[in-house]
Amino acid sequence: MVEVAGREVKVTNPDKVYFPARGETKLDLVRHYLLVGDGALRGVHRRPTVLKRFPDGATGEMFFQKRVPAKRPDWLQTAVVAFPSGRTAEELCPADLAHVVWAVNLGCLDLNPWAVRKWDLDHPDELRVDLDPQPGVPFSAVKEVAGVVRDVLVEHGMVGWPKTSGSRGIHVNVRIVAKWGFTDVRRAALALAREVERRVPHLATSKWWKEERGDRVFLDYNQNARDRTVASVYSVRANPEGMVSAPFRWDELDAVELADFTLASMPARWADVGDLEAGIDDDAHSLKGLLELAARDEAEGLGDAPWPPSFPKAEGEPPRVQPSRKRTDT
Repeated sequence: MVEVAGREVKVTNPDKVYFPARGETKLDLVRHYLLVGDGALRGVHRRPTVLKRFPDGATGEMFFQKRVPAKRPDWLQTAVVAFPSGRTAEELCPADLAHVVWAVNLGCLDLNPWAVRKWDLDHPDELRVDLDPQPGVPFSAVKEVAGVVRDVLVEHGMVGWPKTSGSRGIHVNVRIVAKWGFTDVRRAALALAREVERRVPHLATSKWWKEERGDRVFLDYNQNARDRTVASVYSVRANPEGMVSAPFRWDELDAVELADFTLASMPARWADVGDLEAGIDDDAHSLKGLLELAARDEAEGLGDAPWPPSFPKAEGEPPRVQPSRKRTDT
């Protein structure tokens, strides 16, 4: 039993090895979230959160569980969310760190929240920039693209908070005023991605189809569509080394490496720098600048880009056909 946030949470099989590179266990994972508790909770606080479960640890099979199980503590808070299909689900909505430990006990290594809060499920308060390097692209290229993202955000009156993805990329989160719907937030993210691509076309791409991305870093604008989730800050990812999606300062960008942040290294990192995202909620930014950029793109004939396949066809969306297949069919 673990005492957290005034509650007792049961941890089953605490000695089960979850990360084989160094032998960290399920209980070690719980201890990580207790250590970085304020930061980890901030990333998911009052946000609908899908359960991404690895019951056999980082190298085992994974499955998504969008609906909280019927058998759960009576104190567990939830939110009912609607998907593009029209279906709904009652998802975990963490109110305190006990909710996080409860999810970890189910085998959740990383935490995957929506970009909205429980009290307003239709208006995101976070713009998410997901830098996804294509196979073979070095991390140095991801860092260079992240620097361009920072510059574009600043030019449009926004502050980005960078973190490693814990896998191969970098995430940059921006706290925004919760007045725009998912469609507009995605539109702003697409405009940002296209502007970064214009500045460093040899390094960055906004192209949805993999065959068009080449050896570049993909800025996944669709992570801002309804029901898309990404690993939140301080999440531990599913790799044998237990790498952590860790925040860093912009002045650390040139030196930062993915392997710097693991279950083993985070206690020293936390002691050294503390919670680097402690100020993210202090100021919410307007999307006006990025939406004006989107309008300019559209006026110049650059329309919408493909949506994820699970979404209904959007007005103005290009055909959902791979370019090579389209050429063959015609």
